[in-house]
Amino acid sequence: MANCAIVGINWGDEGKGRMVDLLTEEYDIVVRYQGGGNAGHTVINDKGKFALHLLPSGIFRDGVVNILGNGVALDPENLWNEISSVCEQGVGITPENLKISDRASLLLPWHREMDELEEKRLADKKYGSTKQGIAPFYSDKYQKKTILAGELFYPEKIKEHLRDLLEWKNLILTGVYGAEPITEAEITDWLNTYCEKIKPFVCDTGEVLKTASENGKKILFEAQLGSLRDLDYGIYPYTTSSNTTAAYAPIGSGFPGAKIERVLGVVKAYSTCVGEGPFVSEMFGDEAEELRKAGNEYGAKTGRPRRVGAMDIVATSYGIEVQGATEIALTKLDVLSGMEQIPVCESYMLDGKEIHRFPFPAALSDATPVITYKKGWMQDISGVRKWEDLPEAAQEYVTYLENTLGCPIKYVSVGPERDSIILR
Repeated sequence: MANCAIVGINWGDEGKGRMVDLLTEEYDIVVRYQGGGNAGHTVINDKGKFALHLLPSGIFRDGVVNILGNGVALDPENLWNEISSVCEQGVGITPENLKISDRASLLLPWHREMDELEEKRLADKKYGSTKQGIAPFYSDKYQKKTILAGELFYPEKIKEHLRDLLEWKNLILTGVYGAEPITEAEITDWLNTYCEKIKPFVCDTGEVLKTASENGKKILFEAQLGSLRDLDYGIYPYTTSSNTTAAYAPIGSGFPGAKIERVLGVVKAYSTCVGEGPFVSEMFGDEAEELRKAGNEYGAKTGRPRRVGAMDIVATSYGIEVQGATEIALTKLDVLSGMEQIPVCESYMLDGKEIHRFPFPAALSDATPVITYKKGWMQDISGVRKWEDLPEAAQEYVTYLENTLGCPIKYVSVGPERDSIILR
């Protein structure tokens, strides 16, 4: 079986975690290759309900090796707390089933502080950060001012390196933001409390992946967020600070020679968006609140209400193109069961013209949705497991999306549980 990347097609929060959890039965290795603890993957399976932020969603499958690649914003504090929480729920996590790239850069304590300080400075022009330090982290990474996880094995060198970084960072904290400086004692305590605990998981994961591939092992690459949050192809500047595309998976995983033949794009049956930025198909008022409650649309990391909207054909088509998706998993179809008429944004109006191509980010705020309605089915479908058992209207809705988007819909999710899936 070919290597596969599971990616988000829209703004994120599409249900990638539940699809990784489902498909890991067919794979030997799961790799997170970008992003950090600023978003969550909610997974419900026989072991319970989990909100993962850094851990790969394959951590629940016995015999599966899970890897945090070099492209990840590795936050030792949040990672250790997450490991502890998942272990308390009865899931075993050891250096045998979780491995951290020695080339992954560490998200340092000052990154979260700088994130919060900058959002406060921006005030009503803020980007909608989750304040997990992601943007400051990636900024420092590309300035070559971070610590690599492998440096934990060189205690004297890492202390000297951190001392140099601390001097530089305090100039910014105190001089630009007027904040209190971070002390060397605080950083030493962070090293001893969290970094030492994750140290046993750190290794040369590039070698692990290369050897596994040579031995015919199957690799699943897990993305965070979605196409429209990609740093280069998303709704800039309201994006994340990394590349969320499948094309980045070989680089961020630590296995640049990887071949990815299968790209499973995850699409929600309606649209949701966490955070700031343009959202053309957004719904408001009672209609939006009913959909939000029906879908339990609240952020896995922050708990904040997600913005909701009609299925956006324009944005979704663009996301499929950006990801190079070969197939689609359509999630949360069951949430639409209470709607007599289902809204769909088939195109945008921009400058007096109807357009079907996703516009340049600066133009999005001037675009308005062209909404059509599809017939609803008004019955509970959460127990359906076969395509032919779906109501005719539900089948028509899925078929319409497949034909309009031009990409086969292979999976239809009708609930959050692992087995709440219809294979087509």
